[in-house]
Amino acid sequence: MGLHSSATARQSYTEIFKSTIVIGGSSIINVGFSIVRSKAMAVLLGPEGVGLMGLYLATSDMAHTIAGFGLNASGVRQIAEAAGTHDAEKVARTAVALRRISLLLGLLGTLLVACFAAPIARFTFGDDKHTTAIMVLSVMVLFQVMSGSQAALLQGMRDIAALARISVFGAFFSTVISIPVIYVYGESGIPASLVCVAATTLMTSWWYSRKVSIKSVQLTLRQLGEECRGLFRFGFIFMISGLLTFGSAYAIRLIVLNDAGIAAAGLYQAAWALGGLYSGFILQAMGTDFYPRLTGVANDNAQCNRLVNEQTQVSILLAGPGLIATLTLAPLVIHSLYSPAFYAAIDILRWICLGMMLRIVAWPIGFIVLAKGAQKIFFWTEVAATVVHVALSWILVKAFGPVGAGIAFFGLYVWHGILIYWIARRQTGFRWSSTNRFLVLTYTALSGTVFLAVQFLPWFEAGLIGCAATLAASIYSLKALAALLPPESYPAVIRALLVKSAPAKSG
Repeated sequence: MGLHSSATARQSYTEIFKSTIVIGGSSIINVGFSIVRSKAMAVLLGPEGVGLMGLYLATSDMAHTIAGFGLNASGVRQIAEAAGTHDAEKVARTAVALRRISLLLGLLGTLLVACFAAPIARFTFGDDKHTTAIMVLSVMVLFQVMSGSQAALLQGMRDIAALARISVFGAFFSTVISIPVIYVYGESGIPASLVCVAATTLMTSWWYSRKVSIKSVQLTLRQLGEECRGLFRFGFIFMISGLLTFGSAYAIRLIVLNDAGIAAAGLYQAAWALGGLYSGFILQAMGTDFYPRLTGVANDNAQCNRLVNEQTQVSILLAGPGLIATLTLAPLVIHSLYSPAFYAAIDILRWICLGMMLRIVAWPIGFIVLAKGAQKIFFWTEVAATVVHVALSWILVKAFGPVGAGIAFFGLYVWHGILIYWIARRQTGFRWSSTNRFLVLTYTALSGTVFLAVQFLPWFEAGLIGCAATLAASIYSLKALAALLPPESYPAVIRALLVKSAPAKSG
Protein backbone atom coordinates (compact mmCIF):
# COMPACT_ATOMS: atom_id res chain seq x y z
CA MET A 1 0.00 0.00 0.00
CA GLY A 2 1.47 3.34 -1.10
CA LEU A 3 1.91 6.36 1.11
CA HIS A 4 -1.01 8.20 -0.46
CA SER A 5 -3.43 5.27 -0.22
CA SER A 6 -2.28 4.57 3.33
CA ALA A 7 -2.94 8.18 4.33
CA THR A 8 -6.33 8.04 2.61
CA ALA A 9 -7.24 4.87 4.50
CA ARG A 10 -6.14 6.43 7.80
CA GLN A 11 -8.28 9.48 7.10
CA SER A 12 -11.25 7.29 6.17
CA TYR A 13 -10.92 5.19 9.33
CA THR A 14 -10.70 8.40 11.35
CA GLU A 15 -13.96 9.64 9.81
CA ILE A 16 -15.66 6.31 10.55
CA PHE A 17 -14.45 6.46 14.15
CA LYS A 18 -15.54 10.05 14.60
CA SER A 19 -19.08 9.38 13.43
CA THR A 20 -19.28 6.10 15.33
CA ILE A 21 -17.94 7.64 18.52
CA VAL A 22 -20.37 10.57 18.33
CA ILE A 23 -23.34 8.33 17.60
CA GLY A 24 -21.97 5.68 19.93
CA GLY A 25 -21.53 8.18 22.75
CA SER A 26 -25.13 9.24 22.42
CA SER A 27 -26.14 5.57 22.23
CA ILE A 28 -24.38 4.82 25.51
CA ILE A 29 -26.51 7.52 27.13
CA ASN A 30 -29.54 6.09 25.34
CA VAL A 31 -28.75 2.63 26.67
CA GLY A 32 -28.74 4.04 30.17
CA PHE A 33 -32.17 5.55 29.64
CA SER A 34 -33.34 2.34 27.94
CA ILE A 35 -32.33 0.28 30.97
CA VAL A 36 -34.36 2.52 33.28
CA ARG A 37 -37.31 2.63 30.88
CA SER A 38 -37.31 -1.11 30.11
CA LYS A 39 -37.12 -2.03 33.76
CA ALA A 40 -39.99 0.32 34.61
CA MET A 41 -42.15 -0.95 31.73
CA ALA A 42 -41.47 -4.56 32.72
CA VAL A 43 -42.51 -3.94 36.31
CA LEU A 44 -45.50 -1.69 35.51
CA LEU A 45 -46.86 -3.51 32.46
CA GLY A 46 -45.53 -7.09 32.46
CA PRO A 47 -45.14 -9.14 29.25
CA GLU A 48 -48.72 -8.39 28.14
CA GLY A 49 -48.28 -4.63 28.37
CA VAL A 50 -44.88 -4.71 26.67
CA GLY A 51 -46.41 -6.79 23.90
CA LEU A 52 -49.23 -4.25 23.51
CA MET A 53 -46.72 -1.41 23.31
CA GLY A 54 -44.78 -3.31 20.64
CA LEU A 55 -47.93 -3.71 18.55
CA TYR A 56 -48.79 -0.02 18.90
CA LEU A 57 -45.26 0.91 17.79
CA ALA A 58 -45.38 -1.49 14.85
CA THR A 59 -48.71 -0.02 13.76
CA SER A 60 -47.50 3.59 13.99
CA ASP A 61 -44.26 2.70 12.15
CA MET A 62 -46.31 1.26 9.29
CA ALA A 63 -48.51 4.36 9.08
CA HIS A 64 -45.51 6.71 9.30
CA THR A 65 -43.69 4.80 6.55
CA ILE A 66 -46.64 5.00 4.17
CA ALA A 67 -47.37 8.65 4.90
CA GLY A 68 -43.73 9.70 4.64
CA PHE A 69 -43.42 8.11 1.19
CA GLY A 70 -39.69 7.56 1.74
CA LEU A 71 -39.01 11.27 1.28
CA ASN A 72 -36.71 11.47 4.29
CA ALA A 73 -34.30 8.89 2.85
CA SER A 74 -34.49 10.34 -0.67
CA GLY A 75 -33.97 13.80 0.85
CA VAL A 76 -30.78 12.61 2.54
CA ARG A 77 -29.56 11.29 -0.80
CA GLN A 78 -30.31 14.49 -2.74
CA ILE A 79 -28.95 16.81 -0.06
CA ALA A 80 -25.79 14.71 0.29
CA GLU A 81 -25.23 14.76 -3.48
CA ALA A 82 -25.73 18.54 -3.64
CA ALA A 83 -23.52 19.12 -0.60
CA GLY A 84 -20.82 16.95 -2.19
CA THR A 85 -20.71 19.29 -5.20
CA HIS A 86 -20.98 22.40 -2.96
CA ASP A 87 -24.23 23.40 -4.66
CA ALA A 88 -25.73 25.53 -1.86
CA GLU A 89 -28.77 26.52 -3.91
CA LYS A 90 -29.62 22.89 -4.70
CA VAL A 91 -29.33 22.01 -1.00
CA ALA A 92 -31.67 24.85 -0.10
CA ARG A 93 -34.24 23.96 -2.79
CA THR A 94 -34.33 20.32 -1.68
CA ALA A 95 -34.61 21.27 2.00
CA VAL A 96 -37.50 23.70 1.41
CA ALA A 97 -39.37 21.28 -0.84
CA LEU A 98 -38.85 18.45 1.63
CA ARG A 99 -40.29 20.48 4.53
CA ARG A 100 -43.35 21.60 2.58
CA ILE A 101 -44.29 18.21 1.15
CA SER A 102 -43.61 16.48 4.50
CA LEU A 103 -46.07 18.77 6.26
CA LEU A 104 -48.73 17.98 3.67
CA LEU A 105 -48.10 14.21 3.78
CA GLY A 106 -47.99 14.17 7.59
CA LEU A 107 -51.37 15.88 7.86
CA LEU A 108 -52.86 13.56 5.24
CA GLY A 109 -51.46 10.48 7.02
CA THR A 110 -52.86 11.56 10.39
CA LEU A 111 -56.29 12.16 8.88
CA LEU A 112 -56.38 8.75 7.15
CA VAL A 113 -55.26 6.80 10.24
CA ALA A 114 -57.86 8.59 12.37
CA CYS A 115 -60.60 7.83 9.82
CA PHE A 116 -59.64 4.15 9.54
CA ALA A 117 -58.84 3.59 13.21
CA ALA A 118 -61.58 1.00 13.70
CA PRO A 119 -60.56 -1.27 10.79
CA ILE A 120 -56.89 -1.00 11.81
CA ALA A 121 -57.76 -1.98 15.38
CA ARG A 122 -59.87 -4.94 14.22
CA PHE A 123 -57.15 -6.18 11.87
CA THR A 124 -54.43 -5.91 14.52
CA PHE A 125 -56.25 -6.98 17.68
CA GLY A 126 -59.38 -8.71 16.40
CA ASP A 127 -61.80 -6.28 18.08
CA ASP A 128 -62.75 -2.60 18.40
CA LYS A 129 -61.42 -2.09 21.93
CA HIS A 130 -58.27 -0.35 20.73
CA THR A 131 -59.94 2.02 18.24
CA THR A 132 -59.53 5.08 20.48
CA ALA A 133 -55.87 4.21 21.04
CA ILE A 134 -55.26 4.05 17.27
CA MET A 135 -56.96 7.45 16.86
CA VAL A 136 -54.64 8.93 19.49
CA LEU A 137 -51.63 7.34 17.78
CA SER A 138 -52.63 8.92 14.45
CA VAL A 139 -51.13 12.23 15.64
CA MET A 140 -47.74 10.50 15.77
CA VAL A 141 -47.76 10.23 11.98
CA LEU A 142 -47.57 14.01 11.53
CA PHE A 143 -44.91 14.38 14.23
CA GLN A 144 -42.77 11.55 12.85
CA VAL A 145 -42.93 12.65 9.21
CA MET A 146 -42.02 16.24 10.09
CA SER A 147 -39.19 15.34 12.46
CA GLY A 148 -37.87 12.91 9.84
CA SER A 149 -37.67 15.65 7.21
CA GLN A 150 -35.70 17.85 9.61
CA ALA A 151 -33.33 15.02 10.49
CA ALA A 152 -32.83 14.38 6.74
CA LEU A 153 -31.33 17.84 6.33
CA LEU A 154 -28.93 17.25 9.22
CA GLN A 155 -27.95 13.82 7.92
CA GLY A 156 -27.49 14.98 4.34
CA MET A 157 -25.22 17.76 5.61
CA ARG A 158 -23.48 15.20 7.85
CA ASP A 159 -24.17 17.16 11.04
CA ILE A 160 -23.62 14.04 13.12
CA ALA A 161 -23.33 15.92 16.42
CA ALA A 162 -26.81 17.41 16.06
CA LEU A 163 -28.29 14.02 15.20
CA ALA A 164 -26.63 12.55 18.27
CA ARG A 165 -28.10 15.27 20.47
CA ILE A 166 -31.57 14.67 19.03
CA SER A 167 -31.16 10.97 19.82
CA VAL A 168 -30.14 11.72 23.42
CA PHE A 169 -33.02 14.13 23.97
CA GLY A 170 -35.39 11.56 22.46
CA ALA A 171 -34.22 8.90 24.92
CA PHE A 172 -34.42 11.36 27.82
CA PHE A 173 -37.96 12.52 27.05
CA SER A 174 -39.07 8.98 26.29
CA THR A 175 -38.01 8.00 29.79
CA VAL A 176 -39.19 10.98 31.82
CA ILE A 177 -42.55 11.15 30.03
CA SER A 178 -43.47 7.49 29.53
CA ILE A 179 -42.74 6.21 33.04
CA PRO A 180 -44.98 8.69 34.95
CA VAL A 181 -47.79 8.36 32.38
CA ILE A 182 -47.71 4.54 32.50
CA TYR A 183 -47.44 4.62 36.31
CA VAL A 184 -50.62 6.71 36.56
CA TYR A 185 -52.71 5.27 33.71
CA GLY A 186 -51.26 1.78 33.13
CA GLU A 187 -51.85 0.20 29.72
CA SER A 188 -54.40 2.86 28.77
CA GLY A 189 -51.66 5.50 28.97
CA ILE A 190 -49.38 3.85 26.38
CA PRO A 191 -50.76 5.73 23.31
CA ALA A 192 -50.57 9.14 25.02
CA SER A 193 -47.01 8.50 26.20
CA LEU A 194 -45.91 7.55 22.66
CA VAL A 195 -47.49 10.68 21.18
CA CYS A 196 -45.81 12.91 23.77
CA VAL A 197 -42.43 11.37 23.00
CA ALA A 198 -42.95 11.93 19.26
CA ALA A 199 -43.86 15.57 19.94
CA THR A 200 -40.66 16.20 21.89
CA THR A 201 -38.60 14.57 19.12
CA LEU A 202 -40.24 16.93 16.63
CA MET A 203 -39.37 19.95 18.78
CA THR A 204 -35.72 18.95 19.25
CA SER A 205 -35.23 18.11 15.55
CA TRP A 206 -36.74 21.50 14.63
CA TRP A 207 -34.45 23.27 17.09
CA TYR A 208 -31.28 21.79 15.61
CA SER A 209 -32.32 21.81 11.93
CA ARG A 210 -33.04 25.54 12.10
CA LYS A 211 -29.38 26.09 13.01
CA VAL A 212 -28.19 24.63 9.70
CA SER A 213 -27.10 27.46 7.47
CA ILE A 214 -28.83 27.12 4.11
CA LYS A 215 -29.21 29.65 1.37
CA SER A 216 -32.47 31.62 1.30
CA VAL A 217 -34.50 30.64 -1.77
CA GLN A 218 -37.96 31.33 -3.12
CA LEU A 219 -39.33 28.34 -4.98
CA THR A 220 -41.69 28.81 -7.88
CA LEU A 221 -44.37 26.17 -8.38
CA ARG A 222 -42.35 24.77 -11.28
CA GLN A 223 -39.19 24.50 -9.19
CA LEU A 224 -41.15 22.95 -6.33
CA GLY A 225 -42.58 20.40 -8.75
CA GLU A 226 -39.12 19.53 -10.08
CA GLU A 227 -37.75 19.02 -6.58
CA CYS A 228 -40.74 16.92 -5.57
CA ARG A 229 -40.38 14.72 -8.65
CA GLY A 230 -36.79 13.99 -7.69
CA LEU A 231 -37.77 13.28 -4.10
CA PHE A 232 -40.70 11.07 -5.07
CA ARG A 233 -38.70 9.14 -7.70
CA PHE A 234 -36.30 7.76 -5.09
CA GLY A 235 -38.76 8.17 -2.23
CA PHE A 236 -41.15 5.60 -3.63
CA ILE A 237 -38.46 2.91 -3.52
CA PHE A 238 -37.43 3.92 -0.01
CA MET A 239 -41.09 3.90 1.07
CA ILE A 240 -41.55 0.38 -0.29
CA SER A 241 -38.36 -0.67 1.51
CA GLY A 242 -39.54 0.83 4.79
CA LEU A 243 -43.00 -0.60 4.30
CA LEU A 244 -41.57 -4.06 3.75
CA THR A 245 -39.26 -3.74 6.77
CA PHE A 246 -41.90 -2.45 9.17
CA GLY A 247 -44.54 -4.60 7.52
CA SER A 248 -42.54 -7.74 8.23
CA ALA A 249 -42.01 -6.61 11.85
CA TYR A 250 -45.75 -6.01 12.14
CA ALA A 251 -46.58 -9.37 10.54
CA ILE A 252 -44.19 -11.30 12.77
CA ARG A 253 -45.68 -9.76 15.91
CA LEU A 254 -49.14 -10.74 14.65
CA ILE A 255 -47.89 -14.29 13.97
CA VAL A 256 -46.55 -14.56 17.53
CA LEU A 257 -49.69 -12.92 18.95
CA ASN A 258 -52.05 -15.29 17.12
CA ASP A 259 -50.00 -18.38 17.87
CA ALA A 260 -49.07 -17.81 21.52
CA GLY A 261 -50.88 -14.72 22.83
CA ILE A 262 -50.06 -11.17 23.86
CA ALA A 263 -47.58 -12.25 26.58
CA ALA A 264 -45.51 -14.12 23.99
CA ALA A 265 -45.56 -11.02 21.79
CA GLY A 266 -44.16 -9.15 24.80
CA LEU A 267 -41.34 -11.68 25.16
CA TYR A 268 -40.43 -11.26 21.49
CA GLN A 269 -40.58 -7.45 21.81
CA ALA A 270 -38.25 -7.56 24.84
CA ALA A 271 -35.74 -9.86 23.10
CA TRP A 272 -35.83 -7.75 19.94
CA ALA A 273 -35.17 -4.54 21.86
CA LEU A 274 -32.25 -6.09 23.77
CA GLY A 275 -30.77 -7.76 20.68
CA GLY A 276 -30.48 -4.41 18.95
CA LEU A 277 -29.40 -2.43 22.00
CA TYR A 278 -25.65 -2.85 21.52
CA SER A 279 -25.44 -3.25 17.73
CA GLY A 280 -27.97 -0.47 17.19
CA PHE A 281 -25.50 2.39 17.58
CA ILE A 282 -23.19 0.86 14.94
CA LEU A 283 -26.04 0.39 12.47
CA GLN A 284 -27.29 3.89 13.25
CA ALA A 285 -23.86 5.42 12.67
CA MET A 286 -23.62 3.45 9.44
CA GLY A 287 -26.88 4.85 8.12
CA THR A 288 -26.20 8.34 9.44
CA ASP A 289 -22.70 9.03 8.11
CA PHE A 290 -21.55 6.09 5.98
CA TYR A 291 -24.45 6.24 3.51
CA PRO A 292 -23.90 9.93 2.56
CA ARG A 293 -20.13 9.32 2.27
CA LEU A 294 -20.63 6.26 0.07
CA THR A 295 -23.12 8.12 -2.13
CA GLY A 296 -20.44 10.72 -2.80
CA VAL A 297 -18.10 8.11 -4.38
CA ALA A 298 -20.76 5.79 -5.82
CA ASN A 299 -19.45 6.21 -9.39
CA ASP A 300 -15.95 5.04 -8.42
CA ASN A 301 -16.15 1.28 -7.83
CA ALA A 302 -12.69 1.01 -6.29
CA GLN A 303 -13.40 3.80 -3.80
CA CYS A 304 -16.84 2.40 -3.10
CA ASN A 305 -15.47 -1.07 -2.33
CA ARG A 306 -12.68 0.37 -0.17
CA LEU A 307 -15.14 2.33 1.96
CA VAL A 308 -17.39 -0.72 2.40
CA ASN A 309 -14.47 -2.87 3.50
CA GLU A 310 -13.30 -0.23 5.96
CA GLN A 311 -16.79 0.21 7.42
CA THR A 312 -17.23 -3.57 7.68
CA GLN A 313 -13.93 -3.96 9.51
CA VAL A 314 -14.71 -1.28 12.09
CA SER A 315 -18.28 -2.51 12.57
CA ILE A 316 -17.28 -6.11 13.24
CA LEU A 317 -14.53 -5.08 15.65
CA LEU A 318 -16.92 -2.84 17.58
CA ALA A 319 -19.97 -5.10 17.59
CA GLY A 320 -18.39 -8.54 17.96
CA PRO A 321 -17.40 -8.48 21.65
CA GLY A 322 -20.71 -6.98 22.77
CA LEU A 323 -22.82 -9.52 20.91
CA ILE A 324 -20.73 -12.42 22.21
CA ALA A 325 -21.08 -11.03 25.74
CA THR A 326 -24.86 -10.79 25.31
CA LEU A 327 -24.98 -14.42 24.13
CA THR A 328 -23.09 -15.43 27.26
CA LEU A 329 -24.92 -13.26 29.78
CA ALA A 330 -28.44 -13.34 28.32
CA PRO A 331 -30.10 -14.41 31.62
CA LEU A 332 -28.35 -11.62 33.52
CA VAL A 333 -29.27 -9.09 30.82
CA ILE A 334 -32.94 -10.12 30.91
CA HIS A 335 -32.97 -9.99 34.72
CA SER A 336 -31.28 -6.58 34.84
CA LEU A 337 -33.31 -4.85 32.14
CA TYR A 338 -36.65 -6.59 32.59
CA SER A 339 -37.84 -9.03 35.26
CA PRO A 340 -38.10 -12.78 35.97
CA ALA A 341 -41.42 -12.78 34.09
CA PHE A 342 -39.37 -12.32 30.89
CA TYR A 343 -36.96 -15.25 31.37
CA ALA A 344 -38.69 -17.16 28.56
CA ALA A 345 -37.21 -14.54 26.19
CA ILE A 346 -33.62 -15.74 26.82
CA ASP A 347 -33.48 -18.20 23.92
CA ILE A 348 -35.18 -15.70 21.59
CA LEU A 349 -32.54 -13.12 22.53
CA ARG A 350 -29.69 -15.52 21.78
CA TRP A 351 -30.98 -16.34 18.30
CA ILE A 352 -31.46 -12.63 17.62
CA CYS A 353 -27.86 -11.97 18.69
CA LEU A 354 -26.63 -14.54 16.17
CA GLY A 355 -28.70 -12.80 13.50
CA MET A 356 -27.37 -9.39 14.56
CA MET A 357 -23.79 -10.61 14.07
CA LEU A 358 -24.62 -11.50 10.47
CA ARG A 359 -26.56 -8.25 10.05
CA ILE A 360 -23.50 -6.23 11.06
CA VAL A 361 -21.54 -8.07 8.36
CA ALA A 362 -24.15 -7.67 5.61
CA TRP A 363 -25.32 -4.09 6.14
CA PRO A 364 -22.28 -2.19 4.78
CA ILE A 365 -22.44 -4.25 1.58
CA GLY A 366 -26.14 -3.47 1.17
CA PHE A 367 -25.42 0.26 1.03
CA ILE A 368 -23.68 -0.29 -2.32
CA VAL A 369 -27.05 -0.89 -3.94
CA LEU A 370 -28.49 2.24 -2.32
CA ALA A 371 -25.54 4.44 -3.22
CA LYS A 372 -25.63 3.23 -6.83
CA GLY A 373 -29.31 4.11 -7.08
CA ALA A 374 -30.09 0.62 -8.41
CA GLN A 375 -33.80 0.93 -7.68
CA LYS A 376 -35.03 -2.33 -9.20
CA ILE A 377 -32.37 -4.43 -7.49
CA PHE A 378 -32.99 -2.67 -4.19
CA PHE A 379 -36.75 -3.18 -4.50
CA TRP A 380 -36.59 -6.89 -5.29
CA THR A 381 -34.01 -7.67 -2.63
CA GLU A 382 -36.27 -5.98 -0.06
CA VAL A 383 -39.30 -7.92 -1.31
CA ALA A 384 -37.36 -11.19 -1.17
CA ALA A 385 -36.08 -10.45 2.36
CA THR A 386 -39.60 -9.72 3.59
CA VAL A 387 -41.04 -12.88 2.05
CA VAL A 388 -38.24 -15.03 3.49
CA HIS A 389 -38.48 -13.45 6.97
CA VAL A 390 -42.27 -13.70 7.26
CA ALA A 391 -42.41 -17.20 5.75
CA LEU A 392 -39.68 -18.49 8.08
CA SER A 393 -41.43 -16.91 11.06
CA TRP A 394 -44.79 -18.43 10.14
CA ILE A 395 -43.24 -21.91 9.81
CA LEU A 396 -40.87 -21.74 12.79
CA VAL A 397 -43.24 -20.08 15.28
CA LYS A 398 -45.72 -22.86 14.65
CA ALA A 399 -42.96 -25.43 15.19
CA PHE A 400 -41.05 -23.87 18.12
CA GLY A 401 -43.29 -21.17 19.58
CA PRO A 402 -41.98 -17.59 20.09
CA VAL A 403 -38.36 -18.85 19.84
CA GLY A 404 -39.12 -19.57 16.19
CA ALA A 405 -39.28 -15.82 15.51
CA GLY A 406 -35.68 -15.48 16.74
CA ILE A 407 -34.56 -18.43 14.61
CA ALA A 408 -36.29 -16.85 11.61
CA PHE A 409 -34.30 -13.63 12.06
CA PHE A 410 -31.06 -15.61 12.08
CA GLY A 411 -32.16 -17.56 9.00
CA LEU A 412 -33.03 -14.34 7.20
CA TYR A 413 -29.49 -12.99 7.50
CA VAL A 414 -27.86 -16.26 6.52
CA TRP A 415 -29.81 -16.02 3.27
CA HIS A 416 -29.66 -12.23 2.85
CA GLY A 417 -25.92 -12.04 3.54
CA ILE A 418 -25.16 -14.49 0.75
CA LEU A 419 -27.53 -12.74 -1.66
CA ILE A 420 -26.29 -9.18 -1.03
CA TYR A 421 -22.63 -10.25 -1.35
CA TRP A 422 -23.39 -11.83 -4.74
CA ILE A 423 -25.23 -8.68 -5.88
CA ALA A 424 -22.36 -6.44 -4.77
CA ARG A 425 -19.89 -8.64 -6.67
CA ARG A 426 -21.93 -8.06 -9.85
CA GLN A 427 -22.41 -4.33 -9.18
CA THR A 428 -18.88 -3.23 -8.30
CA GLY A 429 -16.71 -6.37 -8.25
CA PHE A 430 -16.78 -6.18 -4.46
CA ARG A 431 -14.73 -8.64 -2.42
CA TRP A 432 -14.01 -8.73 1.26
CA SER A 433 -10.45 -7.80 2.13
CA SER A 434 -8.30 -10.54 3.64
CA THR A 435 -8.68 -8.81 7.00
CA ASN A 436 -12.45 -8.93 6.76
CA ARG A 437 -12.47 -12.56 5.65
CA PHE A 438 -10.51 -13.36 8.79
CA LEU A 439 -12.78 -11.24 11.00
CA VAL A 440 -16.03 -12.67 9.60
CA LEU A 441 -14.78 -16.23 10.03
CA THR A 442 -13.38 -15.63 13.52
CA TYR A 443 -16.24 -13.69 15.07
CA THR A 444 -19.01 -15.83 13.58
CA ALA A 445 -17.15 -18.96 14.74
CA LEU A 446 -16.79 -17.52 18.26
CA SER A 447 -20.48 -16.59 18.32
CA GLY A 448 -21.49 -20.06 17.14
CA THR A 449 -19.26 -21.75 19.72
CA VAL A 450 -20.68 -19.70 22.58
CA PHE A 451 -24.22 -20.29 21.37
CA LEU A 452 -23.73 -24.07 21.26
CA ALA A 453 -22.03 -23.99 24.67
CA VAL A 454 -24.92 -22.21 26.39
CA GLN A 455 -27.41 -24.55 24.71
CA PHE A 456 -25.77 -27.88 25.55
CA LEU A 457 -23.31 -27.46 28.43
CA PRO A 458 -23.92 -26.85 32.16
CA TRP A 459 -24.18 -23.16 32.96
CA PHE A 460 -20.77 -22.96 34.68
CA GLU A 461 -18.79 -24.50 31.80
CA ALA A 462 -20.79 -22.54 29.25
CA GLY A 463 -20.17 -19.33 31.17
CA LEU A 464 -16.43 -19.95 31.24
CA ILE A 465 -16.32 -20.52 27.49
CA GLY A 466 -18.46 -17.45 26.85
CA CYS A 467 -16.43 -15.19 29.13
CA ALA A 468 -13.16 -16.44 27.60
CA ALA A 469 -14.48 -15.78 24.09
CA THR A 470 -15.71 -12.31 25.09
CA LEU A 471 -12.35 -11.44 26.67
CA ALA A 472 -10.37 -12.69 23.67
CA ALA A 473 -12.60 -10.83 21.21
CA SER A 474 -12.45 -7.65 23.30
CA ILE A 475 -8.65 -7.64 23.53
CA TYR A 476 -8.22 -8.32 19.83
CA SER A 477 -10.79 -5.69 18.85
CA LEU A 478 -9.21 -3.07 21.09
CA LYS A 479 -5.75 -3.64 19.65
CA ALA A 480 -6.98 -3.82 16.05
CA LEU A 481 -9.02 -0.65 16.41
CA ALA A 482 -6.06 1.14 17.97
CA ALA A 483 -3.91 0.24 14.95
CA LEU A 484 -6.35 1.80 12.49
CA LEU A 485 -6.07 5.36 13.79
CA PRO A 486 -3.06 7.62 13.27
CA PRO A 487 -0.61 7.23 16.20
CA GLU A 488 -0.83 10.95 16.95
CA SER A 489 -4.50 10.45 17.85
CA TYR A 490 -3.48 8.77 21.11
CA PRO A 491 -1.77 10.06 24.23
CA ALA A 492 1.74 8.68 24.61
CA VAL A 493 0.82 6.25 27.41
CA ILE A 494 -2.11 4.72 25.53
CA ARG A 495 -0.08 4.63 22.32
CA ALA A 496 2.66 2.67 24.04
CA LEU A 497 0.21 0.17 25.53
CA LEU A 498 -2.01 -0.39 22.50
CA VAL A 499 -0.43 0.63 19.25
CA LYS A 500 2.89 -1.10 19.87
CA SER A 501 1.27 -4.52 20.17
CA ALA A 502 -1.53 -3.95 17.66
CA PRO A 503 -1.95 -6.56 14.91
CA ALA A 504 -0.87 -5.45 11.46
CA LYS A 505 -3.52 -4.62 8.89
CA SER A 506 -3.75 -6.47 5.63
CA GLY A 507 -5.45 -5.34 2.52
